[in-house]
Amino acid sequence: QTVLQGIILLPLRAICIAFILLLAWLFASIANFRHPGKGSVPLKGWRRRMIQTTLSCLTRTLFFVMGFQVKVKGKIASLREAPIFVAAPHSSFFDAIISALTGMPSIVSRAENLSTPVFGTILSALQPVAVSRQDPDSRKNTVTEITKRALSRGQWPQVV
Repeated sequence: QTVLQGIILLPLRAICIAFILLLAWLFASIANFRHPGKGSVPLKGWRRRMIQTTLSCLTRTLFFVMGFQVKVKGKIASLREAPIFVAAPHSSFFDAIISALTGMPSIVSRAENLSTPVFGTILSALQPVAVSRQDPDSRKNTVTEITKRALSRGQWPQVV
């Protein structure tokens, strides 16, 4: 019975995951299309709402298909209450669950991640704070960018 379920469920889950990732890529591409600033100007209006609703829903669906069911206890802090949201240890794909549950905030990510074929487009739609490991001033620039976004009074999404 377990082997039979594996034979049926594994390809079905793989197809669903690929379809969800392609949908997420499509919505991220639409949001990024002809956006002025490419990361230096916050997404506004329909672009921001589309990213927050569709990517959050698709990410939750993706994790459900993979077998994760997350239950939130308590109240998620709003952008006004907490412009910076800290998630630790920040070393696994579980950060994506936190991002989906908190409305797809901006994240701090390696600059190299933005050049990944499908995930880079999705990541760039979240308007990450890109950290370059080759740039000696990157740490200072990252702190400056996070501070600028935190003090923007709601123009930028929360930063994880």
